[in-house]
Amino acid sequence: MDIMLDNPAWSALTGHNTHFANGTESVKYFASEVSPFVALKEISEDSFKELYELTPAERTSLFVNVKETAIPATFKVLHYIPGLQMIYLGDEKPGDWNEGLVDLTDEHIPEMLALTKLTNPGPFAARTIDFGHYKGIFEDGKLAAMAGQRMHFSPYAEISAVCTHPDNLGKGYARRLLLHHINRIKAAGEIPILHVRHDNERAINVYKDMGFTTRSAIYFYVIKKV
Repeated sequence: MDIMLDNPAWSALTGHNTHFANGTESVKYFASEVSPFVALKEISEDSFKELYELTPAERTSLFVNVKETAIPATFKVLHYIPGLQMIYLGDEKPGDWNEGLVDLTDEHIPEMLALTKLTNPGPFAARTIDFGHYKGIFEDGKLAAMAGQRMHFSPYAEISAVCTHPDNLGKGYARRLLLHHINRIKAAGEIPILHVRHDNERAINVYKDMGFTTRSAIYFYVIKKV
Protein backbone atom coordinates (compact mmCIF):
# COMPACT_ATOMS: atom_id res chain seq x y z
CA MET A 1 0.00 0.00 0.00
CA ASP A 2 1.44 3.36 -1.05
CA ILE A 3 1.65 5.69 1.95
CA MET A 4 1.94 8.71 -0.39
CA LEU A 5 -1.79 8.33 -0.98
CA ASP A 6 -2.54 8.48 2.75
CA ASN A 7 -1.40 12.11 2.91
CA PRO A 8 -2.00 13.34 -0.66
CA ALA A 9 -1.65 17.07 -0.08
CA TRP A 10 1.76 16.60 1.57
CA SER A 11 2.82 14.25 -1.21
CA ALA A 12 1.77 16.82 -3.82
CA LEU A 13 3.44 19.76 -2.09
CA THR A 14 6.68 17.79 -1.87
CA GLY A 15 6.20 16.19 -5.30
CA HIS A 16 5.31 17.65 -8.69
CA ASN A 17 3.45 20.57 -7.08
CA THR A 18 6.45 21.68 -5.03
CA HIS A 19 6.70 24.93 -7.04
CA PHE A 20 3.39 25.95 -5.40
CA ALA A 21 4.59 25.13 -1.88
CA ASN A 22 4.91 27.56 0.99
CA GLY A 23 5.98 26.60 4.50
CA THR A 24 8.68 24.60 6.22
CA GLU A 25 10.11 21.09 6.29
CA SER A 26 7.17 19.90 8.40
CA VAL A 27 4.25 22.14 7.37
CA LYS A 28 3.34 23.18 3.84
CA TYR A 29 0.46 24.92 2.10
CA PHE A 30 -0.61 26.22 -1.28
CA ALA A 31 -1.20 29.90 -1.92
CA SER A 32 -4.91 30.44 -1.30
CA GLU A 33 -5.50 31.64 -4.87
CA VAL A 34 -4.26 28.25 -6.12
CA SER A 35 -5.76 25.88 -3.55
CA PRO A 36 -6.86 25.93 0.11
CA PHE A 37 -5.02 22.68 0.95
CA VAL A 38 -2.58 22.63 3.85
CA ALA A 39 -0.47 19.62 4.80
CA LEU A 40 1.51 18.24 7.72
CA LYS A 41 4.38 15.81 7.38
CA GLU A 42 3.35 14.28 10.70
CA ILE A 43 0.02 14.78 12.45
CA SER A 44 0.96 16.17 15.84
CA GLU A 45 0.14 18.99 18.22
CA ASP A 46 3.42 20.69 17.34
CA SER A 47 2.68 20.53 13.61
CA PHE A 48 -0.76 22.07 14.04
CA LYS A 49 0.83 24.77 16.22
CA GLU A 50 3.32 25.53 13.45
CA LEU A 51 0.49 25.60 10.89
CA TYR A 52 -1.33 28.09 13.10
CA GLU A 53 1.71 30.33 13.28
CA LEU A 54 2.45 30.14 9.54
CA THR A 55 -0.94 30.77 7.94
CA PRO A 56 -2.74 34.13 7.77
CA ALA A 57 -5.63 34.73 10.16
CA GLU A 58 -8.09 35.35 7.33
CA ARG A 59 -7.21 32.14 5.46
CA THR A 60 -9.73 29.30 5.20
CA SER A 61 -7.76 26.07 4.80
CA LEU A 62 -8.51 22.49 3.81
CA PHE A 63 -6.79 19.65 5.65
CA VAL A 64 -7.06 16.10 4.27
CA ASN A 65 -5.98 12.68 5.50
CA VAL A 66 -7.12 9.08 5.24
CA LYS A 67 -7.44 8.99 9.04
CA GLU A 68 -9.98 10.95 11.01
CA THR A 69 -8.08 13.66 12.82
CA ALA A 70 -8.68 15.58 16.02
CA ILE A 71 -8.33 19.24 15.00
CA PRO A 72 -6.93 21.39 17.84
CA ALA A 73 -9.19 24.01 19.42
CA THR A 74 -6.99 26.76 17.96
CA PHE A 75 -8.81 26.06 14.69
CA LYS A 76 -12.53 26.16 14.07
CA VAL A 77 -13.82 23.32 11.90
CA LEU A 78 -16.19 24.99 9.44
CA HIS A 79 -16.99 21.78 7.55
CA TYR A 80 -16.20 18.10 8.01
CA ILE A 81 -16.49 16.13 4.77
CA PRO A 82 -16.04 12.34 4.65
CA GLY A 83 -15.03 11.13 1.22
CA LEU A 84 -13.58 8.32 -0.83
CA GLN A 85 -10.18 8.12 -2.47
CA MET A 86 -10.55 6.23 -5.75
CA ILE A 87 -7.88 4.86 -8.07
CA TYR A 88 -7.81 3.65 -11.67
CA LEU A 89 -5.57 0.63 -12.25
CA GLY A 90 -6.85 -0.35 -15.69
CA ASP A 91 -5.52 0.25 -19.17
CA GLU A 92 -6.02 3.18 -21.51
CA LYS A 93 -9.54 3.43 -22.90
CA PRO A 94 -9.83 2.99 -26.69
CA GLY A 95 -11.40 5.87 -28.58
CA ASP A 96 -10.79 9.49 -29.50
CA TRP A 97 -11.87 11.24 -26.32
CA ASN A 98 -10.28 14.56 -27.33
CA GLU A 99 -13.00 15.41 -29.84
CA GLY A 100 -14.84 18.56 -28.86
CA LEU A 101 -12.56 19.33 -25.92
CA VAL A 102 -11.14 22.84 -25.61
CA ASP A 103 -7.98 23.85 -23.74
CA LEU A 104 -9.04 26.17 -20.93
CA THR A 105 -6.87 29.24 -20.42
CA ASP A 106 -6.87 32.42 -18.34
CA GLU A 107 -9.58 33.93 -20.52
CA HIS A 108 -11.95 31.17 -19.37
CA ILE A 109 -11.34 31.65 -15.62
CA PRO A 110 -14.52 33.69 -14.98
CA GLU A 111 -16.64 30.96 -16.59
CA MET A 112 -14.74 28.24 -14.71
CA LEU A 113 -15.30 30.02 -11.41
CA ALA A 114 -19.00 30.46 -12.18
CA LEU A 115 -19.43 26.79 -13.13
CA THR A 116 -17.64 25.46 -10.06
CA LYS A 117 -19.58 27.81 -7.79
CA LEU A 118 -22.82 26.51 -9.30
CA THR A 119 -21.93 22.81 -9.18
CA ASN A 120 -19.55 22.66 -6.17
CA PRO A 121 -17.19 19.87 -7.32
CA GLY A 122 -14.67 20.95 -4.68
CA PRO A 123 -12.57 24.02 -4.02
CA PHE A 124 -11.70 26.05 -7.10
CA ALA A 125 -9.99 29.43 -6.92
CA ALA A 126 -8.73 32.10 -9.29
CA ARG A 127 -5.42 30.32 -9.98
CA THR A 128 -6.44 26.67 -9.61
CA ILE A 129 -6.05 26.51 -13.38
CA ASP A 130 -2.27 26.67 -12.79
CA PHE A 131 -2.32 22.97 -11.84
CA GLY A 132 -2.76 22.41 -15.56
CA HIS A 133 -4.48 20.16 -18.09
CA TYR A 134 -7.88 21.85 -17.83
CA LYS A 135 -10.25 20.95 -20.63
CA GLY A 136 -13.77 22.12 -21.28
CA ILE A 137 -16.77 21.42 -23.47
CA PHE A 138 -18.74 24.38 -24.80
CA GLU A 139 -22.34 24.50 -25.91
CA ASP A 140 -23.83 27.58 -27.57
CA GLY A 141 -20.61 29.42 -26.73
CA LYS A 142 -20.91 28.74 -22.99
CA LEU A 143 -18.83 26.44 -20.78
CA ALA A 144 -20.98 23.33 -20.30
CA ALA A 145 -18.51 20.99 -18.57
CA MET A 146 -14.90 20.84 -17.47
CA ALA A 147 -12.26 18.78 -15.69
CA GLY A 148 -8.57 19.10 -14.97
CA GLN A 149 -5.73 18.03 -12.74
CA ARG A 150 -4.90 18.99 -9.18
CA MET A 151 -2.56 17.12 -6.86
CA HIS A 152 0.34 15.45 -8.66
CA PHE A 153 2.94 13.19 -7.08
CA SER A 154 4.57 10.48 -9.12
CA PRO A 155 3.21 8.04 -10.08
CA TYR A 156 -0.19 9.53 -9.20
CA ALA A 157 -2.12 12.36 -10.85
CA GLU A 158 -5.46 13.53 -9.45
CA ILE A 159 -8.36 14.27 -11.77
CA SER A 160 -10.31 17.16 -10.28
CA ALA A 161 -13.03 19.77 -10.78
CA VAL A 162 -15.16 17.37 -12.80
CA CYS A 163 -18.41 19.27 -13.28
CA THR A 164 -21.27 19.80 -15.71
CA HIS A 165 -23.74 22.65 -15.89
CA PRO A 166 -27.20 21.42 -14.77
CA ASP A 167 -28.62 22.35 -18.19
CA ASN A 168 -26.24 19.87 -19.83
CA LEU A 169 -26.54 16.80 -17.63
CA GLY A 170 -27.10 13.44 -19.29
CA LYS A 171 -25.08 14.24 -22.41
CA GLY A 172 -21.98 12.27 -21.42
CA TYR A 173 -19.76 15.33 -21.12
CA ALA A 174 -18.23 14.40 -17.74
CA ARG A 175 -17.58 10.87 -18.96
CA ARG A 176 -15.80 12.14 -22.07
CA LEU A 177 -13.63 14.46 -20.00
CA LEU A 178 -12.81 11.68 -17.56
CA LEU A 179 -11.85 9.33 -20.38
CA HIS A 180 -9.57 11.99 -21.84
CA HIS A 181 -7.80 12.45 -18.50
CA ILE A 182 -7.52 8.72 -17.84
CA ASN A 183 -5.80 8.23 -21.19
CA ARG A 184 -3.61 11.32 -20.78
CA ILE A 185 -2.36 10.18 -17.37
CA LYS A 186 -1.90 6.56 -18.44
CA ALA A 187 0.00 7.67 -21.57
CA ALA A 188 2.41 9.51 -19.26
CA GLY A 189 3.04 6.26 -17.38
CA GLU A 190 1.14 7.41 -14.31
CA ILE A 191 -1.94 6.34 -12.33
CA PRO A 192 -5.20 8.36 -12.18
CA ILE A 193 -6.74 9.03 -8.79
CA LEU A 194 -9.65 11.17 -7.66
CA HIS A 195 -11.52 12.15 -4.52
CA VAL A 196 -15.27 12.32 -4.07
CA ARG A 197 -17.72 13.03 -1.26
CA HIS A 198 -18.98 9.82 0.34
CA ASP A 199 -22.61 10.78 -0.32
CA ASN A 200 -22.21 11.71 -4.00
CA GLU A 201 -23.66 8.42 -5.18
CA ARG A 202 -24.23 9.56 -8.75
CA ALA A 203 -20.56 10.46 -9.24
CA ILE A 204 -19.31 7.38 -7.39
CA ASN A 205 -21.36 5.11 -9.64
CA VAL A 206 -19.99 6.84 -12.74
CA TYR A 207 -16.42 6.43 -11.51
CA LYS A 208 -16.96 2.75 -10.66
CA ASP A 209 -18.50 2.14 -14.07
CA MET A 210 -15.39 3.61 -15.66
CA GLY A 211 -13.07 1.32 -13.74
CA PHE A 212 -12.17 3.30 -10.62
CA THR A 213 -12.10 1.38 -7.35
CA THR A 214 -12.18 2.72 -3.80
CA ARG A 215 -8.76 2.62 -2.20
CA SER A 216 -9.67 4.23 1.11
CA ALA A 217 -12.01 6.44 3.03
CA ILE A 218 -10.61 9.97 3.28
CA TYR A 219 -11.55 12.95 5.43
CA PHE A 220 -11.59 16.66 4.62
CA TYR A 221 -11.62 19.39 7.26
CA VAL A 222 -12.31 23.00 6.30
CA ILE A 223 -10.61 24.95 9.07
CA LYS A 224 -9.93 28.53 10.09
CA LYS A 225 -7.85 30.01 12.87
CA VAL A 226 -9.84 31.01 15.95
